[in-house]
Amino acid sequence: MMAADGWSVVSLDDMPILDADDLPAWKPVRHSLGIEAFGVNAWLGPDAGGAVIDDHDELEHDDDDGGQEELYYVVAGRARFTIDGDRVDAPAGTFVALTDPALERAAVAEEPGTLILAVGGFRGSAFKPSAWELKRLAKL
Repeated sequence: MMAADGWSVVSLDDMPILDADDLPAWKPVRHSLGIEAFGVNAWLGPDAGGAVIDDHDELEHDDDDGGQEELYYVVAGRARFTIDGDRVDAPAGTFVALTDPALERAAVAEEPGTLILAVGGFRGSAFKPSAWELKRLAKL
């Protein structure tokens, strides 16, 4: 990792992989780079058919902020998103934006080595890390 006052650089390969029984494997991008203004993590789908983004909506983590918006970018591989029952094919280079926090969403790797970058934040309010993220980062 390289860092100086106001900036940092780290390779995705140098970030730890975090996984738990209840979530797919992920890399803590926000934490690794010291970002506090918005949420950003990388989700891994090493095997075709495996979950990359767990089935959820963003109201589950509602802290009086109305739930966060999310943007997913498929960096590598191919994913199949399910958004409120609709299936969406997402090869590498695809953006998927969910501005309605109530929509159910999930993604499955269609190819080995699928990598999805997820960015999230609350409309009209300052970002604060979610309880699930803080709980898992405490294990580092």
